[in-house]
Amino acid sequence: MKYTRLYLCRHGEVVGDGRRRYNGHRDVDITENGVGQMRKLGERLKEEALAAIYSSDLIRTIKGAEIIGEHHSAPRHVRPEFRERNVGAWEGMAFEEIQEAYPEEWSAWLGDIVHFRPPDGESLLEVSARVLPNLKELVDKHMGEEIVLLAHGGVNRVILSDAMQLDLKHVFRIEQHFGSLNIIDYYDDGMSVVKLLNG
Repeated sequence: MKYTRLYLCRHGEVVGDGRRRYNGHRDVDITENGVGQMRKLGERLKEEALAAIYSSDLIRTIKGAEIIGEHHSAPRHVRPEFRERNVGAWEGMAFEEIQEAYPEEWSAWLGDIVHFRPPDGESLLEVSARVLPNLKELVDKHMGEEIVLLAHGGVNRVILSDAMQLDLKHVFRIEQHFGSLNIIDYYDDGMSVVKLLNG
Protein backbone atom coordinates (compact mmCIF):
# COMPACT_ATOMS: atom_id res chain seq x y z
CA MET A 1 0.00 0.00 0.00
CA LYS A 2 1.35 3.43 -0.96
CA TYR A 3 1.35 6.45 1.32
CA THR A 4 2.42 10.05 1.49
CA ARG A 5 4.54 10.92 4.52
CA LEU A 6 3.89 14.42 5.80
CA TYR A 7 6.44 16.11 8.04
CA LEU A 8 4.17 18.72 9.60
CA CYS A 9 6.18 21.41 11.38
CA ARG A 10 5.43 24.51 13.39
CA HIS A 11 7.46 27.66 12.85
CA GLY A 12 10.05 28.82 15.39
CA GLU A 13 9.57 31.19 18.30
CA VAL A 14 8.19 34.56 17.18
CA VAL A 15 9.27 38.09 18.03
CA GLY A 16 7.26 39.57 20.89
CA ASP A 17 7.25 40.54 24.53
CA GLY A 18 6.95 37.02 25.90
CA ARG A 19 3.18 37.14 26.34
CA ARG A 20 0.90 34.72 24.52
CA ARG A 21 -0.56 36.68 21.62
CA TYR A 22 -2.88 35.93 18.74
CA ASN A 23 -0.70 36.83 15.77
CA GLY A 24 -2.99 35.31 13.16
CA HIS A 25 -2.29 36.87 9.76
CA ARG A 26 0.15 39.43 11.20
CA ASP A 27 3.50 38.92 9.52
CA VAL A 28 5.72 38.63 12.59
CA ASP A 29 9.29 37.40 12.28
CA ILE A 30 11.03 34.66 14.26
CA THR A 31 13.64 35.31 16.93
CA GLU A 32 17.25 34.11 16.96
CA ASN A 33 16.02 31.31 19.20
CA GLY A 34 13.37 30.57 16.56
CA VAL A 35 16.07 30.38 13.90
CA GLY A 36 17.93 27.92 16.14
CA GLN A 37 14.80 25.80 16.50
CA MET A 38 14.46 25.70 12.71
CA ARG A 39 18.12 24.72 12.32
CA LYS A 40 17.57 21.79 14.71
CA LEU A 41 14.52 20.79 12.70
CA GLY A 42 16.57 21.02 9.52
CA GLU A 43 19.16 18.69 11.03
CA ARG A 44 16.46 16.19 11.98
CA LEU A 45 15.11 16.14 8.43
CA LYS A 46 18.31 16.43 6.43
CA GLU A 47 18.54 12.71 5.62
CA GLU A 48 14.90 12.42 4.50
CA ALA A 49 14.12 12.10 0.79
CA LEU A 50 11.90 15.13 0.47
CA ALA A 51 9.96 15.66 -2.75
CA ALA A 52 8.82 19.17 -1.83
CA ILE A 53 8.76 21.72 0.99
CA TYR A 54 5.61 23.78 1.51
CA SER A 55 4.91 26.72 3.80
CA SER A 56 2.32 29.42 4.33
CA ASP A 57 3.07 32.87 2.91
CA LEU A 58 3.96 34.40 6.29
CA ILE A 59 7.61 35.14 7.05
CA ARG A 60 7.70 32.97 10.17
CA THR A 61 7.04 29.84 8.08
CA ILE A 62 8.89 30.93 4.95
CA LYS A 63 12.11 31.33 6.97
CA GLY A 64 11.67 27.86 8.47
CA ALA A 65 11.12 26.33 5.05
CA GLU A 66 14.24 28.06 3.73
CA ILE A 67 16.35 26.71 6.61
CA ILE A 68 15.07 23.15 6.17
CA GLY A 69 15.61 23.54 2.42
CA GLU A 70 19.32 24.25 2.93
CA HIS A 71 19.82 20.47 3.22
CA HIS A 72 17.68 19.55 0.21
CA SER A 73 17.28 20.20 -3.49
CA ALA A 74 13.50 19.78 -3.11
CA PRO A 75 11.48 22.68 -4.55
CA ARG A 76 9.91 25.09 -2.07
CA HIS A 77 6.34 26.30 -2.53
CA VAL A 78 4.53 29.11 -0.71
CA ARG A 79 0.81 28.49 -0.17
CA PRO A 80 -1.32 31.22 1.46
CA GLU A 81 -4.05 28.62 2.13
CA PHE A 82 -1.95 27.37 5.05
CA ARG A 83 -1.87 30.71 6.89
CA GLU A 84 -2.73 30.79 10.56
CA ARG A 85 -6.31 31.54 11.53
CA ASN A 86 -7.40 35.11 10.87
CA VAL A 87 -8.49 36.43 14.27
CA GLY A 88 -9.51 39.83 12.93
CA ALA A 89 -9.76 42.53 15.60
CA TRP A 90 -7.90 40.29 18.06
CA GLU A 91 -4.70 40.14 15.99
CA GLY A 92 -1.64 41.11 17.97
CA MET A 93 -3.51 41.09 21.28
CA ALA A 94 -2.50 39.09 24.34
CA PHE A 95 -5.10 36.76 25.85
CA GLU A 96 -5.59 39.05 28.85
CA GLU A 97 -6.10 42.07 26.60
CA ILE A 98 -8.79 40.27 24.62
CA GLN A 99 -10.62 39.24 27.79
CA GLU A 100 -10.61 42.85 28.97
CA ALA A 101 -11.54 44.51 25.66
CA TYR A 102 -13.99 41.89 24.37
CA PRO A 103 -15.46 40.14 27.44
CA GLU A 104 -18.71 39.04 25.76
CA GLU A 105 -16.96 37.77 22.64
CA TRP A 106 -14.35 35.98 24.76
CA SER A 107 -17.11 34.16 26.67
CA ALA A 108 -18.82 33.28 23.38
CA TRP A 109 -15.54 31.87 22.06
CA LEU A 110 -15.07 29.71 25.16
CA GLY A 111 -18.64 28.48 24.73
CA ASP A 112 -18.18 27.41 21.10
CA ILE A 113 -14.59 27.37 19.87
CA VAL A 114 -15.54 25.66 16.60
CA HIS A 115 -18.16 28.09 15.24
CA PHE A 116 -17.29 31.37 16.98
CA ARG A 117 -15.81 34.02 14.69
CA PRO A 118 -13.80 36.89 16.24
CA PRO A 119 -14.77 40.36 14.93
CA ASP A 120 -13.58 40.52 11.29
CA GLY A 121 -11.94 37.10 11.67
CA GLU A 122 -12.70 33.48 10.79
CA SER A 123 -14.00 30.54 12.79
CA LEU A 124 -12.10 27.34 13.42
CA LEU A 125 -14.57 25.59 11.12
CA GLU A 126 -13.68 28.04 8.35
CA VAL A 127 -9.97 27.38 8.93
CA SER A 128 -10.65 23.67 8.56
CA ALA A 129 -12.59 24.24 5.32
CA ARG A 130 -9.66 26.30 3.98
CA VAL A 131 -6.82 24.02 5.04
CA LEU A 132 -7.99 20.43 4.63
CA PRO A 133 -8.94 20.42 0.91
CA ASN A 134 -5.57 22.01 0.09
CA LEU A 135 -3.76 19.44 2.22
CA LYS A 136 -5.60 16.61 0.42
CA GLU A 137 -4.44 18.08 -2.88
CA LEU A 138 -0.81 17.90 -1.72
CA VAL A 139 -1.20 14.39 -0.28
CA ASP A 140 -2.72 13.10 -3.53
CA LYS A 141 -0.11 14.87 -5.65
CA HIS A 142 2.77 13.36 -3.66
CA MET A 143 1.44 9.84 -3.09
CA GLY A 144 4.42 7.58 -2.48
CA GLU A 145 6.65 10.53 -1.53
CA GLU A 146 7.69 12.54 1.54
CA ILE A 147 6.91 16.25 1.94
CA VAL A 148 7.29 19.00 4.53
CA LEU A 149 4.60 21.50 5.46
CA LEU A 150 5.86 24.37 7.63
CA ALA A 151 2.74 25.87 9.17
CA HIS A 152 1.23 27.27 12.38
CA GLY A 153 -0.06 26.04 15.72
CA GLY A 154 -3.73 26.41 14.85
CA VAL A 155 -3.38 24.99 11.35
CA ASN A 156 -1.37 22.03 12.62
CA ARG A 157 -3.98 21.26 15.28
CA VAL A 158 -6.71 21.23 12.62
CA ILE A 159 -4.66 18.85 10.44
CA LEU A 160 -3.82 16.55 13.36
CA SER A 161 -7.41 16.50 14.59
CA ASP A 162 -8.54 15.45 11.13
CA ALA A 163 -5.84 12.76 10.88
CA MET A 164 -6.93 11.31 14.24
CA GLN A 165 -10.64 11.83 13.53
CA LEU A 166 -11.04 14.09 16.57
CA ASP A 167 -13.89 16.56 16.77
CA LEU A 168 -12.60 20.12 16.23
CA LYS A 169 -13.83 21.09 19.70
CA HIS A 170 -10.87 19.09 21.08
CA VAL A 171 -8.10 20.89 19.13
CA PHE A 172 -6.58 22.45 22.22
CA ARG A 173 -5.95 19.00 23.67
CA ILE A 174 -3.12 18.86 21.13
CA GLU A 175 0.06 20.77 22.00
CA GLN A 176 2.25 22.34 19.31
CA HIS A 177 5.48 23.85 20.56
CA PHE A 178 7.54 26.27 18.50
CA GLY A 179 9.75 24.22 16.18
CA SER A 180 7.80 21.02 16.78
CA LEU A 181 7.64 18.10 14.33
CA ASN A 182 4.69 15.84 13.60
CA ILE A 183 4.75 12.91 11.19
CA ILE A 184 1.58 11.68 9.48
CA ASP A 185 1.33 8.89 6.92
CA TYR A 186 -1.61 9.22 4.51
CA TYR A 187 -2.38 5.90 2.78
CA ASP A 188 -3.94 5.58 -0.66
CA ASP A 189 -7.00 3.90 0.88
CA GLY A 190 -7.81 7.02 2.92
CA MET A 191 -6.30 5.85 6.22
CA SER A 192 -4.06 8.29 8.09
CA VAL A 193 -1.64 7.32 10.87
CA VAL A 194 0.06 9.82 13.18
CA LYS A 195 3.58 8.51 13.75
CA LEU A 196 4.92 11.42 15.82
CA LEU A 197 3.13 14.20 17.69
CA ASN A 198 4.73 17.46 18.87
CA GLY A 199 8.19 15.92 18.69
